[in-house]
Amino acid sequence: MSRPPALPGTLGYAGLLPQAAAVAAMAFGPAAWHFSALSLAYAYPALILSFLGGLWWGLAARQTSAPPAWIWLAAIAPSLIALATAVPWAIGAGWPVPSLLLLGLSLLASLLVDHRLTAQGLAPAWWMSLRTPLSAGLGLLTLVAAAIA
Repeated sequence: MSRPPALPGTLGYAGLLPQAAAVAAMAFGPAAWHFSALSLAYAYPALILSFLGGLWWGLAARQTSAPPAWIWLAAIAPSLIALATAVPWAIGAGWPVPSLLLLGLSLLASLLVDHRLTAQGLAPAWWMSLRTPLSAGLGLLTLVAAAIA
């Protein structure tokens, strides 16, 4: 695996900071901060999961020949999963732990799509060297948020 370009690498790793801050606020902040931190610890990975779908859509759209159909299906799944995790909160049921667990596990599972994109030559050579620590990091931080919630 080659290294990602400096700017996407730096910005990518900086993207772990909001979730790390939310988890730290949940664990160590005053009780008055807990719900706000929990809400952010939920919202941020939901947004990023949707963003990953957009990235995959963009990789498919840039292909000069017809990309495999599975990419289009994989690209819409993250937004639908993120939306599904909001339903319990919206109706006042079993939130946030199940939603955080689904988000964390989905972020970890997203690496399977990233790996397939790379193996089929649809993503840059450096893709996995950036996607692995970012998805693993955010996924694990989200699971920690579920454990604290």
